[in-house]
Amino acid sequence: MRKMPFVLAALLAVAGICVMLWPVFTGQRLQADTDAAVQEFLVERNEPEQQYPELLADLQAYNQRIYDEKQSGLVDLEACEAPAADLTAYGVEDEIIGVLEIPAMELTMPVYLGASDEHLAAGAAVLGNTSAPIGGDDTNCVIVGHRGWKGADYFRHIDRLQVGDTVTLTNLWKTLTYTVADIQIIQPHEVDKIKIQQGRDLLTLVTCHPYASGGRQRYVVYCEKTAHHEAISQSR
Repeated sequence: MRKMPFVLAALLAVAGICVMLWPVFTGQRLQADTDAAVQEFLVERNEPEQQYPELLADLQAYNQRIYDEKQSGLVDLEACEAPAADLTAYGVEDEIIGVLEIPAMELTMPVYLGASDEHLAAGAAVLGNTSAPIGGDDTNCVIVGHRGWKGADYFRHIDRLQVGDTVTLTNLWKTLTYTVADIQIIQPHEVDKIKIQQGRDLLTLVTCHPYASGGRQRYVVYCEKTAHHEAISQSR
């Protein structure tokens, strides 16, 4: 009987260690899953039959439509789960539209269409009612991600990015290279600050701020696909 307290203490110690290490284990598993998704995407996009011409045409039409409509459906940063297209209807079964690479964050992750909880748990996602990630004038593809998720970093280290850093997005057709042009902290309701700007080809990264705050604000990184990076107009 005298050994019981020692056994109980040992069991409690082991349980405590397991609790502390659980985020590490889940984070490693999530990282392995995202790495595998990225590699599978990059292999499949190089196959000649995987060109998806109808999907590209429909995404181009979508981008033009939301620009013409002044993104009237973009009413809240939290209410834009609807994707620009149902990728499975075009044969993209994994629903991945591209791969995001950010060297300054040591980050490579899959990008999904539509910011649903499921997509955000698996990687980054394009916010609904913002431009599809195919580039072009009069577009702003807003990509959102968790500021850390179950032990995985995701967008946790977004504050490492500085003006001039490079961000690339490889979609099903080509690789688009952007340069960080501006960084701002905004409120969740300030949707005008992530809208399309006429004549510009933008990619905007958004995540919660401050880290582990429950999402009181949003950390926003504006990236532009031009050699000249003037201040982001209409955003202040």
